[in-house]
Amino acid sequence: MTTGLDAVDAVVTFTIHRPERLAYRIADMGGDEDAPEYHAWYADERVAIRDGRRVADSFSLDREGFVLLQSPTGVTDFYDSENFRETYDPEIEGLVRRQTGASEVVVFDHTIRVQSDDKRREKKVRETVKLAHNDYTEKSGPQRVRDLLGPQEAARRLTHRYAFYNLWRPIAGPVLSLPLALCEAGSVEAQDWVVADLVYADRVGEIYNLAWSRGQRWWYFPRMTTDEILLFKCFDSARDGRARFTPHTAFDDPTTPPGAPPRESIETRVVAFFDD
Repeated sequence: MTTGLDAVDAVVTFTIHRPERLAYRIADMGGDEDAPEYHAWYADERVAIRDGRRVADSFSLDREGFVLLQSPTGVTDFYDSENFRETYDPEIEGLVRRQTGASEVVVFDHTIRVQSDDKRREKKVRETVKLAHNDYTEKSGPQRVRDLLGPQEAARRLTHRYAFYNLWRPIAGPVLSLPLALCEAGSVEAQDWVVADLVYADRVGEIYNLAWSRGQRWWYFPRMTTDEILLFKCFDSARDGRARFTPHTAFDDPTTPPGAPPRESIETRVVAFFDD
């Protein structure tokens, strides 16, 4: 399943630092971070994205921030929103428990992303995101726990370690177009983060966008199948040197063959609680 290349030379879209604060108006734009008014914040850089399949067994959630796993699923139709969660949520909870040692795992979000404009409109799902980012910040991680659990239960949970993970799976494969790239957590400097507000009708959240820096190390796993899943960490409350945030983005793979099928994927967000 390797590409025959150690790395591909590809364009990644980063965010630049500006005096003002970046704010995405989610209520107005339907979550479209690619709306024209935001383009002044973005800058494309050509980076080497390494083939992670060659060294897949060496990756660690607490060092690089991500792992590739074999993970067959019993779900036959991810577009059947009424039924797929009955099967998928227990699969995901068990997988995260086994991989992290968490005492409790809460699945709270599924997002299907489709590259094809026609199918995206037909299925009423989200578009792919070609922008280097991380789902949570120092502020929005604990706030999301409060939003999910309520103030009393959150106050108890926030006294122990917790972590947010994203699980990314193709729902049609193998993926030949717009694969997911991930940046090693330890290769990101503190000054690389650009805080961006997510302004909803009833609340304001935060994500980290990523500014480019020379030391960043990027990886991807070509030709992922529906039996594989990428598990990566988006926030960890522990401050003991382990990976805490993992930037990621879709990108145009220069090895994509002509006529390749559009990418279809599902990402699942969970919060894991630990006894330590």
